[in-house]
Amino acid sequence: MRKFSARPAVFAGVFIALTILFTYVFSIQTPFVRFSFGFLPIAIYASMFGSLRGGLMAASADLLGSMLFFPGAFFPGFTLSNFLSGIIYGYFLQTNELNLRRICIPFILIFIFIDLILNTLWLVMLYHQAATAFFLSRFIKGALFLPVQTFLFCMVYRPLAVLMPRFYTNK
Repeated sequence: MRKFSARPAVFAGVFIALTILFTYVFSIQTPFVRFSFGFLPIAIYASMFGSLRGGLMAASADLLGSMLFFPGAFFPGFTLSNFLSGIIYGYFLQTNELNLRRICIPFILIFIFIDLILNTLWLVMLYHQAATAFFLSRFIKGALFLPVQTFLFCMVYRPLAVLMPRFYTNK
């Protein structure tokens, strides 16, 4: 039987708040594309506590954020996308042997399968417009933002791994 710890729940609350702030408050929103740093708390939390908790935290942040900032505009597809992103981050980043290749893999997978395919599908379902317009703008944004995401994760992850080594060594 596993021992219960309140630490993941407390950290989840903090990282949910950070995700909501980075996604809804400190972001640039256009009708088709959002430039935000909401990926960062999700990736860090998933690297600390694993894929299932990372997915649940990301889905919770999406639910709370959409209720707080866009009441009535909730769409479950985006919650599923956030849940899957947390799962992918946790699967690849919850390890002691992180190198640049292992860090790049989840960001590329999320860019292709979540951002380009799933989120474009959700936008087409919501707005009933041509998928090519959504896809092209999302591709350009993602291709430009992918190196920035990877760099920012590396810049935040390394100091945290030094400051809080028990989260990154007891897997």
